[in-house]
Amino acid sequence: MADFDERSSTVTVDTNWGSWFQTIDEVFVEIDVNEGTRGKDVKCDITSKKMRVTVLGKVVIEGEFPKPVHADEVLWTLEDKKLVRICLPKAEPSASNCWHSLLVGQYEANLFQQDEMQKKLTLQRFQYENPGMDFSGAKITGNYDKGGPELDKA
Repeated sequence: MADFDERSSTVTVDTNWGSWFQTIDEVFVEIDVNEGTRGKDVKCDITSKKMRVTVLGKVVIEGEFPKPVHADEVLWTLEDKKLVRICLPKAEPSASNCWHSLLVGQYEANLFQQDEMQKKLTLQRFQYENPGMDFSGAKITGNYDKGGPELDKA
């Protein structure tokens, strides 16, 4: 999977605190924090259904996930004392489990981003099913939601 992600682009949703993106298996959250932030300044309370992230006692993100995650497998790190990265393993990993928002009613991808996310997850599924082939540069043409994808290996 890592090779596919390294060779293909991610579809990132920008927010007021950073960004989020996803793969078939996981949702990634990147939170920009003040330079010099220490690990003990960050608190991540994450269950299978919701999350709350506070930095220096101030709530940065709080809400319910659109789909469950494996809370016991969540990993978060503080990088360079200025970026919190959170990895949320999806409880139901599949190409059809494309999150349209990070939290219910919050941080939604626009329609173009949703379409591109679904295309990326479909290509990632093709990669999993055909490990000897490289789908990182493949394109799916047309509107994904209407009429289904067509694979173009150009």
